Amino acid sequence: MSFALRPLAVLALGATLALPALADEIGPDTVVARVGDQEITIGHMIVLRAQLPAEYQQLPDDVLYQAVLDQLIRQTAVGEAIGKELSTGARLALENERRSFVAGEALSRLAEAAVTDEAVEAAYNATYGEADPTNEYHAAHILVETEDEAQTIEAQLRDGADFAQLAKEKSTGPSGPNGGDLGWFSEGMMVKPFEEAVTVLEPGEVSAPVQTQFGWHVIKLYETRLKDAPRLADVRGELVQQIQRDAMEEALEKYTEEADVSRPEIEVDPAILKDQSVLDR
Repeated sequence: MSFALRPLAVLALGATLALPALADEIGPDTVVARVGDQEITIGHMIVLRAQLPAEYQQLPDDVLYQAVLDQLIRQTAVGEAIGKELSTGARLALENERRSFVAGEALSRLAEAAVTDEAVEAAYNATYGEADPTNEYHAAHILVETEDEAQTIEAQLRDGADFAQLAKEKSTGPSGPNGGDLGWFSEGMMVKPFEEAVTVLEPGEVSAPVQTQFGWHVIKLYETRLKDAPRLADVRGELVQQIQRDAMEEALEKYTEEADVSRPEIEVDPAILKDQSVLDR
């Protein structure tokens, strides 16, 4: 979208400057310019401004106001000059755009209406209300390529070597420079053989070598803890998104099922969708 600024004289295309209106007198249908018999309103300008890239949003209000008005005037003038007769392809594209926009607006309204305090609380209870506390583990590992290397490291640890120092020297994993520390994680976050080895360790214990698709691990468990269900406030955003997704999916199924849909019994070669020349018939 071009936003080269034009002087106020551009309004001579058909718009008429009026005396400044009071703020409480201005609404979405307030006319700010006319091009031929088409009106440009404050509402048109507000919608266009909201669609601008972020870099344009930073312009001073007076500059952006005139730029938005200028753009709408130029678009309208070009449309007036060319005429309202669109090509078949352009007309159908416009119909598709309208269909998509109206459906999106309808679904957006339904999604917003579905989010109530009661719905959020119900979603929280359904997800977390009866959830048992989950185990979390704080562990570190030393990752090497071969079993022999892992066994050597295990022997060094039994002889009193420092785990974190060995991890910095020997581990090929990304946590190596941090002493192999993996931080806290819960069940399901690690690959199965690794997880199974961790869950049978006692805090302070080191595992025998464990093989995964990443290589051979020697694991040290530092501590464990029980994690309770999160507070509603901490997961409200996730719950809202889920409620909205569910509302939109339900609406799509409901209204599609209720719609009076008919499909003429004609044979169509699916490959016709690739044939742009059909639009010229």
